[in-house]
Amino acid sequence: MKHLIAPSILAADFGKIHAEVEMLNNSEADWVHVDVMDGAFVPNISFGFPVIKAIKAVSKIPLDVHLMIEKPERYLKDFKEAGADILTVHAEACPHLHRTIQQIKELGMKAGVALNPHTNVDTIADVLEDLDLVCLMSVNPGFGGQKFIYNTIPKTKKLKGMIDERNANVQIEIDGGVGLQNAEKLLQAGARVLVAGSAVFKAEDPIGTISKLKSIGKDIVVV
Repeated sequence: MKHLIAPSILAADFGKIHAEVEMLNNSEADWVHVDVMDGAFVPNISFGFPVIKAIKAVSKIPLDVHLMIEKPERYLKDFKEAGADILTVHAEACPHLHRTIQQIKELGMKAGVALNPHTNVDTIADVLEDLDLVCLMSVNPGFGGQKFIYNTIPKTKKLKGMIDERNANVQIEIDGGVGLQNAEKLLQAGARVLVAGSAVFKAEDPIGTISKLKSIGKDIVVV
């Protein structure tokens, strides 16, 4: 299975958001990564349902919606109606994580769980086979443009081992500080979805950068 590129729209120019999404439509991007922040779970506030609906109206590729919010179970149906195709919640924000995962799936979305840099992958051992996606945060959540935390690489390897041991159909996504400088190492460690924000939208040639990210690791064999 070829790896996926999910540019993070948080790094886009919101003065021309439709044009930015159209750019992604015309690129090799696989998903649009949409970060939702509430100012409580993380020290930042991003956008809500109207902006997601506006992105969905233009996008020809799936919306990968990442909820960095407290009590996300309150809004699952709302995010489905806004256009989320993949919905990821934080393990740290969900006291009843299994129930929340099941609710996401019942609404017809793929279910993901995100882990902060300090959270061990063993935390999700009991729900791993219920998931479609695990998003490993490679920066502390809340702001774009942060420095990549290199402990994410051994953490990815450990998670990949858990997935392989169970023969689970789960993709590993890496979010934060991802770019051409570390993409290959992440893919070698077992990542299959790369979230790239500043690396794409701040590049002189965003479409070319996405193409380069997509072409990395062609010789990596997924077993």
